[in-house]
Amino acid sequence: MRTRKLITVAIVAMAAVTSGYVLYRRAHSDAAPAYRTAAVQRGNIEATVAATGTLGAVTTVQVGTQVSGQISAINVDFNSVVKKGELIARIDPTLQQQAVEDAQAGVARANAQLVQTKAEYDRNTLLHDQKIVTDPEFNTAQLNYQVAKANSTSAQIALDKARQNLSYTSIYAPMDGIVVERDVDVGQTVAASLSAPQLFVIAKDLSQMQILATVDESDIGQIKDGQPVSFTVQAYTGQTFTGTVRQVRINSTTVNNVVNYTAVVAVANPDGKLLPGMTATVKFVIGSAANALTVPNAALRFKPAIAAAAGARTTAPQASTAPGTDSTSPLYQLGANGALTPLRVRAGLTAGTRTQVSGATITEGMQIVVGASTGTTTDATSTAAKNPLQPQSTGRRGGPPGAF
Repeated sequence: MRTRKLITVAIVAMAAVTSGYVLYRRAHSDAAPAYRTAAVQRGNIEATVAATGTLGAVTTVQVGTQVSGQISAINVDFNSVVKKGELIARIDPTLQQQAVEDAQAGVARANAQLVQTKAEYDRNTLLHDQKIVTDPEFNTAQLNYQVAKANSTSAQIALDKARQNLSYTSIYAPMDGIVVERDVDVGQTVAASLSAPQLFVIAKDLSQMQILATVDESDIGQIKDGQPVSFTVQAYTGQTFTGTVRQVRINSTTVNNVVNYTAVVAVANPDGKLLPGMTATVKFVIGSAANALTVPNAALRFKPAIAAAAGARTTAPQASTAPGTDSTSPLYQLGANGALTPLRVRAGLTAGTRTQVSGATITEGMQIVVGASTGTTTDATSTAAKNPLQPQSTGRRGGPPGAF
């Protein structure tokens, strides 16, 4: 009998504990959640598209040679400033000079042959008119004369070609500029075959340069001719340079299934600090606004967890909530009683972590919700710590009393 009473008391006690725990969880679950807020700020905002590119001269010319031979002289080096028509290198002209002399001899032979055949032709013409020579003899003399004239012309062309090749042994600067690359040394032999071997690279004017910037296909639609550009280079940390979009090339390149386009940026370089080949980190300014209201991007992405879970409509009719879409987006103002008030705003430019917003209901300094407070998490550890009906940790390791 006594055992039955003890069992009954134990069951009643367990029921009381369970009921208390359920009431405790219900009371805490009904508590208003806590939120993090941020103030609406006013200031200037500038939206940009980031890209990387390489600096280079606007015009570069590869100087080569059209004849083969050994380099006998070089008159310029890297960074040499040259003028158009200046002699910058010479190829040993011995072979080309011999070719000219041989062609001159060929012209002399052809001209002598021409004189002889013309005399025979003139004599046969006279005799043919007097019916002394036959038609075949006259035709042969006439043919020989025509062949001799052709040979004389061909010999003269060969001489002109030999003289031209001789002139090619002197390498001249094709324009005013600066030598940015030299690929040969004195004594080196160059062979001109189907393509002219490169000897030098001359940049026309380094006071005006350009950046060939690689832009992702998702951003290229926002890049337009005439847009302002800012960029930095690793050589001058903390210094920002400017430029202007000069051209957006329609030809694309695909690398690892990523489609990119090239934007050409015109850059002034009056002091010569920027050098060809430097890597530029580019920002295309696609829009700007002065004295604009801005909010953190997180505020435009925030959705009340309770409303989202229940599928309830917590704002005015929503369009895209992505920053920078220039469309109606929801913001939430936290009331004194913990209630959320939806605000209809229009999102505009996005720069970094903030987005421009506008609307009749939003003002500078207003506190808007950017997310749920981290203190509202109710994982097993925090629940156990706050539940008076659950045993609490003593902070010591397991073991006999006094053990650590």
